[in-house]
Amino acid sequence: MTRQVRVVSPDDSLQVAAQLMDQINVGAVPVCSGHTLVGMITDRDITVRAVASGLPPDATPVKDVMSEQVRWCFEDQDVDEVMQQMGEVQIRRVPVMDRRQQLVGIVSLGDLATRHGADVDDTLERISSPSEPDRSTTGTARTGRGPRAAH
Repeated sequence: MTRQVRVVSPDDSLQVAAQLMDQINVGAVPVCSGHTLVGMITDRDITVRAVASGLPPDATPVKDVMSEQVRWCFEDQDVDEVMQQMGEVQIRRVPVMDRRQQLVGIVSLGDLATRHGADVDDTLERISSPSEPDRSTTGTARTGRGPRAAH
């Protein structure tokens, strides 16, 4: 997993989130209120859910388009369980929590493939299979795709 994860606040603007993504070359950033994980924001959220709806990136808070129900894992959780979760909800990155439920990192499908020699073929196939499009225009929790609460 990647440690020392950079995060944004729910009240940060979409522009701040996009600038952070550009700076650290990632497409998803955890959203934290203090030390508590409250959501995830992706480059897709910013582009499809905000820009396509005409929301101004410099004045729209992250909380308006972030995914609120996030699938996450524990740092000592079995790798196969994590890959199963990733495949079930078609996500490539999962926030990693310690047993006090504090964010300690992020694990990606790439991390699992390169660092653990894990068999990711089935997980990648499940993540990549077509899903029903999300046609919502707000930051409300989505069904059918995207992160869902794990614990």
